[in-house]
Amino acid sequence: MQTISPPTMRCRHDCLHHRRAVISIMQDLFEDTEDVEVERADSAPLATRMRPRSLDELVGQEHILAPGKLLRRAIEADRLPSVIFSGPPGSGKTTLARIIAEMTHAKFVRISGVESNVAEMRRVIAAATNRLRTSGRKTILFVDEIHHFNKAQQDILLPDVEAGTLRLIGATTYNPFFYVNSALVSRSQVFRLESLTVEQLELLIDRALSEKERGLGNCNVKMDKNARQHLAKLSDGDARKCLNALEIGVLTTPPTGDNGAIHFTLLVAEESIQQKAVVYDRAGDAHYDTISAFIKSMRASDDKGAMYWLAKMLHAGEDFRFIARRIVIFASEDIGLADPEALQLAIATQQAVEFVGLPEARIPLAHATAYMCRAAKSREAYDELNAATEKVEMEQTKRVPERLKNKHFPVNPET
Repeated sequence: MQTISPPTMRCRHDCLHHRRAVISIMQDLFEDTEDVEVERADSAPLATRMRPRSLDELVGQEHILAPGKLLRRAIEADRLPSVIFSGPPGSGKTTLARIIAEMTHAKFVRISGVESNVAEMRRVIAAATNRLRTSGRKTILFVDEIHHFNKAQQDILLPDVEAGTLRLIGATTYNPFFYVNSALVSRSQVFRLESLTVEQLELLIDRALSEKERGLGNCNVKMDKNARQHLAKLSDGDARKCLNALEIGVLTTPPTGDNGAIHFTLLVAEESIQQKAVVYDRAGDAHYDTISAFIKSMRASDDKGAMYWLAKMLHAGEDFRFIARRIVIFASEDIGLADPEALQLAIATQQAVEFVGLPEARIPLAHATAYMCRAAKSREAYDELNAATEKVEMEQTKRVPERLKNKHFPVNPET
């Protein structure tokens, strides 16, 4: 008697039975280990299996990778200089580096800024030097999360990057001008990758659902339009998050109907992605960029804009005391003499949020934000203080006129 597997098990088997091994062996005079990377498609997440394998498969980043653009020309001609890719998570930094690895004739070596140490760096550089001297073959060094390198590790790369012994590809989610050695940045081209749009993420979803070899094409998924849009929107431009949420939704939803199709509804999409992950680092660029947008929106009397940035900061876990402090400064700096009550309200807000705490603190913060947006603006006092400070710093210091001196306490009283 033949045993028939349930449709769900068949689907999972069909989706995940492929295996692929990528083996890279480095054999040089200064290398005593083999760098072997094995990818098993049956265990790798969907986002990893669906990585684009060529520039034509890559979705997004047309501003730097469209035909005729500098970066694309350099990659296709195998004349890539040292570069640093910066951008939000899931925008394609590592994928782009892997595509370059497939297209280049140079030796491609990957290390992690989190795991690597100085000793490993020296081994890689020694191997690159030997390779160039003995065979004339160049080396491309890909450093993922390069912002995790300390100054000593980054300094080690400088002489060889400058001499052309190796070409560097760095990837970081941070602003490289702040978090990467300035000397290293000056020797590299910096390219900024942008978050993917909703339409681009929907394209990736459709590709994953139709791809049989690496994707979910064998799972017979029927996905509602609003579910696709919800998944793309809440992924916030992150392709990795989008595809992995799609996979968990498909693999945990039982098939329905006679044809065994998996119906991917809006409810499934909401359960798969749970909560939108806002890209926000309280010590990094997002912190300063968002508070700047918040202040400039209040300055422009843009209620909706200021409320949006306030909500984003609170959702991402920003310190509510920091927001209240900025509102107090704004009330004096930007509103000032035009509405003296604004500072009183800001101080009251600062005291109120300390008293009630979160989550209720968001209410007086919204109250104060709306007031600051609608109040008349005057920077007169602030501008005059700055002008006076500039005179003190740049001009000869003035003596206090006799008519303004304290006559009750003479400097040299008669004895």
